[in-house]
Amino acid sequence: MEKKSVVLYKNQAAVIEDRDGDKYLVRYQVSAATPTGKKAVYGEQKVREKDIILLHNNPCSSLENLLAAGGDEFIPLLHEAWELLQSDDSTAAQPLSFSDLADLACSGIKADDIWAFYKVVSESAEFSQNQNEIKNGNLIFTPRSQGEIDALNQKNYEKEHEAEIRSAFIARLKQKKLNLPEDAKFMGEVEAFALCKTEKSKVMQEAGFSQTIEKAHKLLIDTGIWDYTKNPHPSRFGFSFSSASEQLGPMPDEERVEVPGISYAIDSEHSNDPDDAVAWDGEYLWVHIADPASSVLPDSKIDIAARGRGTTLYIPEGASRMLCESALEDYALGLKEDSRALSFRLKLTDDCQIDECAVLKTKITVHRMTYKEAEEKKESPELKPLFEIARKNKARREANHAVTIQMPEVDITVDKETKKVTVAPDEKFESNGMIAELMILAGEGAAKFAFKNQIPFPFVSQEAPEFPDKIPDGLAGDFAKIKCMRKRSVGITPAPHAGLGLSFYSQVTSPLRRYGDLIAHQQLRAFIDGRRLMPKDEMLEKVAAGDAASVAAKKASRKSDTHWKLVYLLQNPEMTYEGVCIDIRGNEALFLIPSIDMQATIKGISDVKLNDLRTLKMKKVEIPELSADFEII
Repeated sequence: MEKKSVVLYKNQAAVIEDRDGDKYLVRYQVSAATPTGKKAVYGEQKVREKDIILLHNNPCSSLENLLAAGGDEFIPLLHEAWELLQSDDSTAAQPLSFSDLADLACSGIKADDIWAFYKVVSESAEFSQNQNEIKNGNLIFTPRSQGEIDALNQKNYEKEHEAEIRSAFIARLKQKKLNLPEDAKFMGEVEAFALCKTEKSKVMQEAGFSQTIEKAHKLLIDTGIWDYTKNPHPSRFGFSFSSASEQLGPMPDEERVEVPGISYAIDSEHSNDPDDAVAWDGEYLWVHIADPASSVLPDSKIDIAARGRGTTLYIPEGASRMLCESALEDYALGLKEDSRALSFRLKLTDDCQIDECAVLKTKITVHRMTYKEAEEKKESPELKPLFEIARKNKARREANHAVTIQMPEVDITVDKETKKVTVAPDEKFESNGMIAELMILAGEGAAKFAFKNQIPFPFVSQEAPEFPDKIPDGLAGDFAKIKCMRKRSVGITPAPHAGLGLSFYSQVTSPLRRYGDLIAHQQLRAFIDGRRLMPKDEMLEKVAAGDAASVAAKKASRKSDTHWKLVYLLQNPEMTYEGVCIDIRGNEALFLIPSIDMQATIKGISDVKLNDLRTLKMKKVEIPELSADFEII
């Protein structure tokens, strides 16, 4: 570089005044002249060659003349250079040096004009500069495509006219008449607010809408940002629509008891995560439970992630699992020729009291069966003893004042493509109750085993309800019972579970999908293996965290079910439903619609009694409010 060469120093023009060994003395402008008469200030600095970039090697007349030169004449020349580069596909979007670009746009450009040309190139939308890339001492520029130029110009326009554009958008939002898809980007904060990811929405405030998540939801539907079928409820409670990602890997090899014969995994026809199987060998009742605790160690990454979810979230769109999807293949029962389980071997008295409970790591052969298939085979030699045990156990519990409530349930399915909703009554068989009774026996047996062996354990209890002197029959009676039931509690000391009519109880039958059950299995396995048991306080703290997440999941599931039922009502506006009066409050009657498992309040009605039937029809649905109004016809 020669004396008076033009260079770039700290992104501004500078001129080389002298050379001192391996350093150059450069002169540059510190501050420009002002309209008030303040003169420009110049400075000098010794710099190394790596600190400057050569713009023109020929000498300029002076730094003042360099800075004073105008660049308007270079704008059309630069455009012509860009067009030339675009016309040849082989060179389009290929980077080129600043000196090559200068030669292409204005061959023979003078040193006094090079700074003005540099500014035109730097400010142009037609070329992008890689600030971090220098080749052979030259800056590198890349011609942009026409699409990139349009996008950049639009971005710059929006930045320059931000207030005007936002004002026009707010005006359209007030009328709920957006220009889509262009306006969608402004509605992102409304979506975030509607999904409970932010605490407020400035857009809604500016448009004059009250800031509630229901109003935000309605606004998103009314403006076409969301379809009315959009289900926001899992996201509102912090749940993903995807299952856990942490991989369990294959089940570890360990010594297991091989249980002879066939065990039966009996479940809903829609189930694809069988986690229990049952069998009777003539002496013992076997309840086999999936064994993910063989791999999920306390406080491992998988354990912590499962604790954060609390449970598998079941919604009509599918399942968001507490443990990864791939775990089912190795850990669910009956999906492979041989299954591995944590098994409860129960010896029962004639009246179904638990005389003995052993907890074993087992290897079993499982045959899967639906409730309907089990119902058809309940007199078979394999299943008949299981039904008989279940009947005896139910009788035992009812003799101990267990509370039986049978409210209708429904299955909700959603077509992923069309969003068409189907709601069908969940058909119940005696086999459903049989499996429920055997799972209760397993929970009771586990609790007694833990208490006997002084294992810190999550015992589940429930205080006795206080029922009124007279409870009506039918669904009205079951509803009255529900209102009187107390919440369950989990503690380190066993206490009666009045709802089940048991003195000892714990939940141990769903470790694939309930975190509390997984912890119970971790404790049982640690005891069997002679390993350290979780102390009581540590265990309860983890159970409480899992329970809190589980409560949120249940709310998300319940609200999701209601959402899709409302979508179903809107998709079938002419349908009528049979409602059963389950409660009367003054001149209001509460009806249950069994076919869709929904409740409807009818005001101003006086000629109705509990359990009376009326034909109802949907009158109005508010998806954001999760509400529906019905009328009697």
